[in-house]
Amino acid sequence: MKMPNFSIGSWAFSFGPFENAPWSFDKFLQFTAEAGYDGIEINGFHPHPHPDIYNTELKCKDLKKYISGLGLGISGYAPDFRDVPPAEVTKAAFLNEVDKCLRFCNHMEIDILRVDTISPPDELSDEVYKRRFENLSESWHAAGKICQDAGVKMVWEFEPGFWLNKPSEVKAILEAVNHSHFKALFDTSHAYMGAVIGARHNGEKEILTGGITEYARLLEGQIGHFHLIDSDGTLHNDETSTHAPFGEGFIDFQSFLTATKDLFEPFDWWCFDFCFCPTTETDAPKAIDFVKNIVNKIS
Repeated sequence: MKMPNFSIGSWAFSFGPFENAPWSFDKFLQFTAEAGYDGIEINGFHPHPHPDIYNTELKCKDLKKYISGLGLGISGYAPDFRDVPPAEVTKAAFLNEVDKCLRFCNHMEIDILRVDTISPPDELSDEVYKRRFENLSESWHAAGKICQDAGVKMVWEFEPGFWLNKPSEVKAILEAVNHSHFKALFDTSHAYMGAVIGARHNGEKEILTGGITEYARLLEGQIGHFHLIDSDGTLHNDETSTHAPFGEGFIDFQSFLTATKDLFEPFDWWCFDFCFCPTTETDAPKAIDFVKNIVNKIS
């Protein structure tokens, strides 16, 4: 199996146990380079690079030069869309934020832009569900168009903590959006909680007997980015997936990656997602060899 480039998301040192004292972006970059990663995925929440701060081409190019000087690439950008939940606001309001983030991506030469639904997974009436689903699909399709023009792919990270978290819902919205530059972000921990545990599913839980392998096959052709991390089958603060260090959860990565080699080998970047993990500083450096050893065993 071809060895991918490995990146780590900077949000790991901003959210959860790091929220009250987030690492500076510079400290994160130094740590990542010393740990042996090939690159980073940028958390677009303050105090990490926010498009309102890095709002000129010169500022972005200086930042890009600094990151490159440490020997690091950039696998994607995950900005803050909390003020514009796309199923609930107007298409114009959402696209205005997308435009701002695309300028940052273009200046930084980033070709992956991460989004989620923002909205909590509340149980909705049929009427409200239908209206929001239609609004979301229209807004995301329009976003796909402007992302295509900008040479960027928008990827949606589905997870228990946000609306549309059942496998059938994930597939349905991707088919409704139906745009080449809008795809799913497949996170192994979120997929485990959705397919195996049925975490925060409204009504009857939707469990896939084939687990995350079946989930990946269900979305075949619709996956545009890949996050890896283990799952211990629990939720962080009863909200979204616990991101357990590799080897401390229930995911059999060798079996999964062997069965889905054709889906994930083509990606140049695999991003390790240690969000909310209190031991990231010690476990993130170990993760590289853990995954490399698995990749080397897959023919």
